[in-house]
Amino acid sequence: MSNVNVYQQRPADAKAESPLFHASLHELVGKGPTDAGVTLTEKKLLGHLTLRGDGKDPAFAEAVHSALGLELPGALSVVSHGGASLQWLSPDEWLLIVPSGEEFAAERKLREALAGQHISIINVSGGQTLLELRGKNVREVLMKSTSYDVHPSNFPVGKAVATHFAKAQLVIRHSAEDTWELVIRRSFSDYFWLWLQDASAEYGLSIVE
Repeated sequence: MSNVNVYQQRPADAKAESPLFHASLHELVGKGPTDAGVTLTEKKLLGHLTLRGDGKDPAFAEAVHSALGLELPGALSVVSHGGASLQWLSPDEWLLIVPSGEEFAAERKLREALAGQHISIINVSGGQTLLELRGKNVREVLMKSTSYDVHPSNFPVGKAVATHFAKAQLVIRHSAEDTWELVIRRSFSDYFWLWLQDASAEYGLSIVE
């Protein structure tokens, strides 16, 4: 692993635009209904890294915890701490999301902690983004949009699944009682934005930062 070069893919002086930059969501802040049943926040330009390794190896789990301060999550679950989250994607793959600008440091810490192990770390920050939905009617919007059962008995807080939403693929994460996160591909961002406007119309949609 000592021969792997880690590059700062998004230098601090580089201009970066979020997937929904052109939608000018910042201009919609405060213009929605005050009693909106759904609020939407674009979690812009977060660091997204995919990590692969042997989840059955205690040394792998211990090294990940040492580097990130996060326990390695089991199947269909996500853990979070200090603005970072780690989500199970498959038996040997996880998605790490960190605050904007911290992905370079996170990758270096992981590689140092996992030195000598058979792993893969890929920075996918430019290819996907995260939308946060809050409010009393978010579950109803999800029920309109996905065939996956989002009832509390089947989709408790801390669960995360890859599934279909309308006609596109995404990851749905239940991060708090009335808060859900959609991890979507950058190329589908327009589609999801238009869909959510329509699906939330009867409950009222408000954009927040």
